[in-house]
Amino acid sequence: MNIKILGVGCSRCRNLESTVKEIIAKNDIPAEVEKVTDIQEMIKYGILSTPGLVINEKLKSSGIIPKNEQILNWIKEEINQ
Repeated sequence: MNIKILGVGCSRCRNLESTVKEIIAKNDIPAEVEKVTDIQEMIKYGILSTPGLVINEKLKSSGIIPKNEQILNWIKEEINQ
Protein backbone atom coordinates (compact mmCIF):
# COMPACT_ATOMS: atom_id res chain seq x y z
CA MET A 1 0.00 0.00 0.00
CA ASN A 2 1.22 3.44 -0.91
CA ILE A 3 0.08 6.54 0.96
CA LYS A 4 1.08 10.02 -0.17
CA ILE A 5 0.90 13.24 1.78
CA LEU A 6 0.68 16.18 -0.63
CA GLY A 7 2.00 19.47 0.70
CA VAL A 8 4.92 21.84 0.78
CA GLY A 9 5.77 21.29 4.44
CA CYS A 10 3.29 23.43 6.36
CA SER A 11 2.34 22.45 9.90
CA ARG A 12 -0.93 20.88 8.74
CA CYS A 13 0.95 18.74 6.21
CA ARG A 14 3.40 17.57 8.88
CA ASN A 15 0.49 16.90 11.25
CA LEU A 16 -1.29 14.74 8.64
CA GLU A 17 1.91 12.84 7.88
CA SER A 18 2.53 12.09 11.54
CA THR A 19 -1.11 11.06 12.07
CA VAL A 20 -1.02 8.66 9.12
CA LYS A 21 2.27 7.12 10.29
CA GLU A 22 0.83 6.69 13.79
CA ILE A 23 -2.33 5.01 12.44
CA ILE A 24 -0.46 2.51 10.26
CA ALA A 25 2.00 1.68 13.06
CA LYS A 26 -0.76 1.25 15.65
CA ASN A 27 -2.75 -1.04 13.34
CA ASP A 28 0.23 -3.00 11.92
CA ILE A 29 -0.61 -1.95 8.38
CA PRO A 30 2.18 -2.51 5.85
CA ALA A 31 2.29 0.79 4.00
CA GLU A 32 4.82 3.18 2.55
CA VAL A 33 4.23 6.83 3.39
CA GLU A 34 5.61 9.24 0.83
CA LYS A 35 5.76 13.01 1.09
CA VAL A 36 5.05 14.85 -2.18
CA THR A 37 6.24 18.46 -2.14
CA ASP A 38 6.49 19.10 -5.90
CA ILE A 39 3.64 21.43 -6.90
CA GLN A 40 3.43 20.01 -10.43
CA GLU A 41 3.03 16.50 -8.99
CA MET A 42 0.32 17.73 -6.59
CA ILE A 43 -1.58 19.35 -9.46
CA LYS A 44 -1.82 15.94 -11.15
CA TYR A 45 -4.08 14.85 -8.29
CA GLY A 46 -6.35 17.87 -8.77
CA ILE A 47 -5.99 19.35 -5.30
CA LEU A 48 -6.60 23.03 -4.74
CA SER A 49 -5.35 23.23 -1.16
CA THR A 50 -3.04 21.25 1.08
CA PRO A 51 -2.65 18.92 2.78
CA GLY A 52 -3.74 16.21 0.39
CA LEU A 53 -4.07 12.53 1.22
CA VAL A 54 -3.69 9.95 -1.53
CA ILE A 55 -4.08 6.23 -0.83
CA ASN A 56 -3.13 3.81 -3.61
CA GLU A 57 -3.22 6.66 -6.13
CA LYS A 58 -6.76 7.71 -5.10
CA LEU A 59 -7.25 11.21 -3.70
CA LYS A 60 -9.12 10.85 -0.41
CA SER A 61 -8.99 14.41 0.95
CA SER A 62 -7.52 17.85 0.39
CA GLY A 63 -7.42 21.02 2.42
CA ILE A 64 -8.36 19.26 5.68
CA ILE A 65 -6.95 16.88 8.23
CA PRO A 66 -9.50 14.07 8.35
CA LYS A 67 -10.39 12.40 11.63
CA ASN A 68 -8.26 9.38 12.53
CA GLU A 69 -11.24 7.03 12.17
CA GLN A 70 -11.87 8.28 8.62
CA ILE A 71 -8.23 7.78 7.63
CA LEU A 72 -8.27 4.25 9.03
CA ASN A 73 -11.53 3.48 7.20
CA TRP A 74 -10.05 4.66 3.89
CA ILE A 75 -6.96 2.51 4.45
CA LYS A 76 -9.10 -0.54 5.28
CA GLU A 77 -11.23 0.05 2.18
CA GLU A 78 -8.08 -0.05 0.05
CA ILE A 79 -6.83 -3.19 1.78
CA ASN A 80 -10.13 -4.96 1.07
CA GLN A 81 -10.10 -4.17 -2.65
